[in-house]
Amino acid sequence: MPNFKKTYNGVRNFLFRLLNKEFLIFLFFLFLSGIFWLMMTLNETYERELPVAVHLTGVPKNVVITTEMSDTVYVTVRDKGFVLLSYSQSSRLQPLSFNFSTYANRQTGKGQLRIADIQKSIRQQLYASTTIIGVKAENLDFYYNYGLNKEVKIELAGHIVPSTNYYLSHTQFSPEKVVVYASEDKLDSIRSVTTEYLNIVNFNDTVVRTVRLKSITGVKIVPHTVKLTLFPDILTEKSVEVPITVINKPDNLIIRTFPQRVNVRFTVGASMFRMIKADDFHVVADYREIAARPSDKCNLYLQSRPRGVSNAHLEVNQVDYLIEQ
Repeated sequence: MPNFKKTYNGVRNFLFRLLNKEFLIFLFFLFLSGIFWLMMTLNETYERELPVAVHLTGVPKNVVITTEMSDTVYVTVRDKGFVLLSYSQSSRLQPLSFNFSTYANRQTGKGQLRIADIQKSIRQQLYASTTIIGVKAENLDFYYNYGLNKEVKIELAGHIVPSTNYYLSHTQFSPEKVVVYASEDKLDSIRSVTTEYLNIVNFNDTVVRTVRLKSITGVKIVPHTVKLTLFPDILTEKSVEVPITVINKPDNLIIRTFPQRVNVRFTVGASMFRMIKADDFHVVADYREIAARPSDKCNLYLQSRPRGVSNAHLEVNQVDYLIEQ
């Protein structure tokens, strides 16, 4: 038995060393073939889009840029794979700087970078073998003024729906107003700014969010974000008895309605429940309609209602009446 174990271990170790040797040789040739494949691949010609940062320099201290241009342009280049790889792995493409006074138009308050100038500046940073296929940017225009501004209010835009049996009782912005910088013509036309479209639904408690304001071309808004607070309130049903008033009647006639008061039902937020009074409503009957279409009953109309109530309606729409000379 000892001799058998010794022979077994010797054979096993020999095979293990042999397999390890073959495996290492396999790995070596696999690595070598990978290197050759990579070199052949990188030697092919490709096209690639590269980002390049751009910014304005020399902006006077009394100038306010009201709409910024894009801070990045994208250049599509063609070259060998290893050259394109070097652009990605190095900082060869430096940010481009353009002087404000070269492109600003004082009469219009607008400036525009030229694609040809951008392409020329990029060309100076590329290898001689690299070909520029195209340059694109989201926006190369910039607007500016010399500090003209005014304060305007903020308006809410979007789909704002509280939970069932709740309504939006109050909306609050902080700050309540923002400052807008723009040309004189634009300032005259701006009465307010709106939030970006919001979709806030099914809430029954106070909602606080930081929201962005919708951008306007050629206009700088400060600040560009504000705090929005939404105050929902639970709806409660209420009824008040309102006197009936006859309108458009001659002075020599007296028109009596039976009854002389009618109930108005409505829903209102719990916080306003005790504030709504009968005097806030106006229920009328129109003598002209009575004279034009005589009948035993006259129609009633809810002519006005206070702010903050909803679903206001009369319990009865017709009543008896009597005309006295």
